[in-house]
Amino acid sequence: MSSQTVYDVIVIGGGAAGMMAAGRAAERGRRVLLVEKNKELGKKLSITGGGRCNILNAEPDTRALLQNYGDAAKFLHSPFSQHGMTDSWEFFESRGLPIVVEARKRAFPESMQAPDVTRVMREYCTKNNVELKLKTRVDAFLTEGDRLVGIKTKQGEFRGEHFVLATGGSSHAETGSTGEGITWLRQFGHTIHAPNPNIVPLKASENWVHTLSGTSLSFMKITFGTNRTKREGRVSKTGKILFTHFGVSGPLILNAAHEVKQLLKGGPVPSAIDLYPDTDIGTLRQRVLRVFEQHKNKQLKNVLKECVPAGMTDAVAAQLPLEVLETPVNSVAREARHALCDTLKAMRLTITDTMGLDWAVISDGGVDLTEVDTKTMRSKQVDNLWLIGDVLNINRPSGGFSLQLCWTTGWVAGGSV
Repeated sequence: MSSQTVYDVIVIGGGAAGMMAAGRAAERGRRVLLVEKNKELGKKLSITGGGRCNILNAEPDTRALLQNYGDAAKFLHSPFSQHGMTDSWEFFESRGLPIVVEARKRAFPESMQAPDVTRVMREYCTKNNVELKLKTRVDAFLTEGDRLVGIKTKQGEFRGEHFVLATGGSSHAETGSTGEGITWLRQFGHTIHAPNPNIVPLKASENWVHTLSGTSLSFMKITFGTNRTKREGRVSKTGKILFTHFGVSGPLILNAAHEVKQLLKGGPVPSAIDLYPDTDIGTLRQRVLRVFEQHKNKQLKNVLKECVPAGMTDAVAAQLPLEVLETPVNSVAREARHALCDTLKAMRLTITDTMGLDWAVISDGGVDLTEVDTKTMRSKQVDNLWLIGDVLNINRPSGGFSLQLCWTTGWVAGGSV
C-alpha cells in the first residue's frame, strides 16, 4: 500500500468492539484500516465465557439492562437507543449465528463455540472490504497540532482522517489486552481512572478450600465480612461456587469481587459459606437427626456423606474434632450434632486478596465518560478520535454485559465516524 494512502478511518484493536466499528464504518462506504497486534482478530473474544462466549444478556428492557452498568448508565441511554440488545441479537442471527438463552438471561451462540462469534465478526469486516494489518503493533500516534493524522508502527506509518481506539482494558494480558491505549489517552489530556480487576477470582487462606480444587457447588450462599457487627457492612451472594487451588471462583464469586475488594481495604475478610441456603437451622437439625436415627451404629465419619452436599464430605470432616468423627452416631452428643449443623450453615474461610489483573475477566478503569460524547462515542478532547469498549471507565458484572457494551459502542462509533 502506498505510503500516501489516507484512510477514512483507522481502527486500532481487532477485538469485539474494534471489529464491530470497522465493519460498520466500511458498510457505510468508508475506507477502513483495522490494525491488530495479534496474528488473528478476536483472540480474547475466542476464549471468552470459557470458550462458549456469553454473547449478550437477553434483557429486553433497556432501562433494566442499563442498571447493570452502575454510575455509567446515565451516559449510555443514547448509544443503547441506537443499538441495543435486540439489535445485537438480530445482527448475529441474521448472519447465521442462532442464539440460545440460559439462566440469568445469559445468551450464547447455539453452537456454544466462541470462535463462531469471532468468525461472524471477521466476515462482517472482510465482506465490507475492511483492510487488515495483523501482527502490527501501534507504537505511537502521529499528530499535527491538536489533530491526529496517522499511526506509527514497525511496519510503517499509516495516515487517516479519523481514528477509533478499541485497544481494550488490562484483563487477560496474554491476549494482548495490556492497556497501552490508556497511556495514549492520558497523553491526549483525558482523565484516566486506574484499572481495577472487578470481575476476578478471590484468594482464600484455608487449606480445606484448596483441597477442593475443581469442585463446583451449584446453589450456595457466601457471606463476606462475617466479623462486621452491622449487616450493612456484609456482602452476601447466592449461586454457583467453584473451588480452586488458590481460593474460590465461579459466577457468584466473580460478581461479588468488586464489593469484596472494598472490604479487603480493611484487611483479610472473614467469610462463610452456607451449604444449605434454602433450609433454616431448625429444619436442618431435624434432617440430620433423621440421618443419625437411620444409621445408629455407624461412626459419624461414615455417615457424614448423607448430611452434606456431594464432594464436600472431606472438607466438612476437616472442621470437626477427630473424636467426634469416630463416635457412633447414637452416642454423638446433642451439642456436637448441633455444631455439625452450624458448620453446614457456615463453612468458615478467609478471603485475603483478589487474583489481580492477570486473572480478571474484566477490569474497569479508563476514560472518564464525561469526556466522551456518548451519542457518537467521539472524544471531547480530540476531535477525530472515537473511544469504544474497554477503554471506557464502565463497571459491570459478568453475564453478557461486557460484550453488549462492545457491540453497542462499536456500532455507534462505526455509524458516526
